[in-house]
Amino acid sequence: MAHHHEHGCCSEHEEHCHCGGHCHSHEHGGIKHRVILIILTIFLLSIAVFVEKQFQLSIWQLLLIYLVPYLLIGHETLHEAIEGMKEKDPFNEHFLMSVATLGAMGIGFLPNVEPEFTEAVFVMLFFQIGELFEGYAEGKSRDSIAHLMNIRPDTATVERNGVVNVVPPETVSVGETIIIKPGEKVPLDGVVVEGTSSLNTVALTGESLPREVNVGDEVISGCVNLNGLLRLQTTKDFSQSTVSKIIELVEHAGENKSKSETFIARFAHVYTPIVVFAALALAILPPFFSESFSATFPVWLSRALIFLVVSCPCALVISVPLTFFGGIGGASRKGILVKGANYMDVLAKVKTVVMDKTGTLTKGVFDVVAVHSHECEDLCEKSIRTQLLHLAAHVEHFSTHPIAEALRMAYPEADADACEVTNVEEIAGRGVRAIVNGDIVCVGNQKMMEYVGVHSCACHSTGTIVHVAINGNYAGHIVISDCIKEDAQQTVEDMKSLGVSRVVMLTGDLKSEGEQVAKELGIDEVHTELLPMDKVNHVEALLQSKSEGEALAFVGDGINDAPVLARADVGIAMGGFGSDAAIEAADVVLMDDHPSKIVMAIKIARHTISIARQNVIFAIVVKVAVLLLAAWGAATMWMAVFADVGVTVLAVLNAMRALRVRSCLNFNEIFC
Repeated sequence: MAHHHEHGCCSEHEEHCHCGGHCHSHEHGGIKHRVILIILTIFLLSIAVFVEKQFQLSIWQLLLIYLVPYLLIGHETLHEAIEGMKEKDPFNEHFLMSVATLGAMGIGFLPNVEPEFTEAVFVMLFFQIGELFEGYAEGKSRDSIAHLMNIRPDTATVERNGVVNVVPPETVSVGETIIIKPGEKVPLDGVVVEGTSSLNTVALTGESLPREVNVGDEVISGCVNLNGLLRLQTTKDFSQSTVSKIIELVEHAGENKSKSETFIARFAHVYTPIVVFAALALAILPPFFSESFSATFPVWLSRALIFLVVSCPCALVISVPLTFFGGIGGASRKGILVKGANYMDVLAKVKTVVMDKTGTLTKGVFDVVAVHSHECEDLCEKSIRTQLLHLAAHVEHFSTHPIAEALRMAYPEADADACEVTNVEEIAGRGVRAIVNGDIVCVGNQKMMEYVGVHSCACHSTGTIVHVAINGNYAGHIVISDCIKEDAQQTVEDMKSLGVSRVVMLTGDLKSEGEQVAKELGIDEVHTELLPMDKVNHVEALLQSKSEGEALAFVGDGINDAPVLARADVGIAMGGFGSDAAIEAADVVLMDDHPSKIVMAIKIARHTISIARQNVIFAIVVKVAVLLLAAWGAATMWMAVFADVGVTVLAVLNAMRALRVRSCLNFNEIFC
């Protein structure tokens, strides 16, 4: 039913449009134009019906009267049918509708057959109403994706040699300093070199809570600066920035057709000629074998015309792609970018989920998780705990090691107190020794304790153990570990409740750490101390062992995950701070680092597939029923109109439900 050449985003004038500018207004203009045509046609058709009832007119006069509303509402369809024949691809829905309605306009000229002028105009009228609904639904789908395009900033404020200039973001180089004022969008990825602020990341991640940033924090383009003035040092040029990558993913999301879409396209090209020739046979063969060809031919011709109208596959050809388009749009609103409709198919069939640990299930940063005394017991006294963290933070003050950073973060007050730290000595492979307020403090691993001749106490906690000795006496130790994300455990539980039969974790971390995380999260299977190719080999084995019709998803965020993301049936990348390589290799990108979005992505995919199946089954059942009635002679043209246009409108309205996604993770509430 759709004019497919108009569906692209300003394909003929792409350089002037960013999917949501001129295209958006063009679509709304097309809808407004169609509404006007429909209203005028109804008005002219009413006049034609009134004239027919009030005056005794010949069949030729009636034809001229009804041709006016018919051509007004049907000229686009007739034009599309002619274009299809010129391009040697005549068997489309426009051809079916044109043949059926032109036949209805002319059937009254046969002897002893009532004219069907009104029915012919109504078929074209409802056909255009169907296109109106389709255009509106597709416009809503495009709006849902086009809102992402609004994150693209038009300008960047750059500071060069002390002079501030407003320039196109494409002209800013890596390493330059840009200024983002409150209310402005971040134009390029960078690191905060001055200022603190809150960032609105809802357009990227779907998260409503703002994110606080300070000096040294990474900021991705597309966020909105809410309050403070920020100075960023850019880390990527505009073409490689997060905002450009996101828009590129969205703009190309429709290029990968789902298996259902591909099937429908193939089905229409085979189905349409069969229907046309079947209608010809229905019009000619029964009268040919009857006693009087001339007497029975008009009856069977009328049935054949109804057969043609009913058989138009508009509902299938339109609603299935529109459903997938809506699903992609609905997912994008929640910070889930699906690179193509074919990945919706695969997501819906996921039964095995393989996950990386660091950065996916855990935060990927070290935190202090426990502090133990010299007797290896949990410290209950806050003063003793504070003393150990205080000394460790001072000793590690100048170290750039991630563990040192975790110790400083655990006791940020160290920067403000007046403690005197001297004679800082870093001992390679062991730790750091310094004098803090006159006390010799040693902070490091077991080798450090042996090096300074201090007997340490063993710790059974999982993580990195940092021992502390004061003046040659063992004071205790601090346990540092990569913390599990808050929603990781719930994500594993939710996946299993969705029917995911196997959750596997692959990690390069030590066996003790990997197994501890897997046990805490309830993961079925874990493999540790893996290199990137080891992960690929494990995924290959899992792919071989899965059942037919089931899919395997891999979730990761690092450069080392890129090969596995590409190899899995569907690769899901943590896009918030995931590596470019991982995002490029993935099929689905989660625009934040919350694993719970995996569950939402699967739910959205299954809901989308469910709607597509509903439309296919409904359309086929109705059409087969009316086709049988048409062949038997029991169907009217009005039934044919419903079986074609009515079913299409209902299918399109149903397809629009794929757009409506709520933020919650309860499956019964996620869709409304």
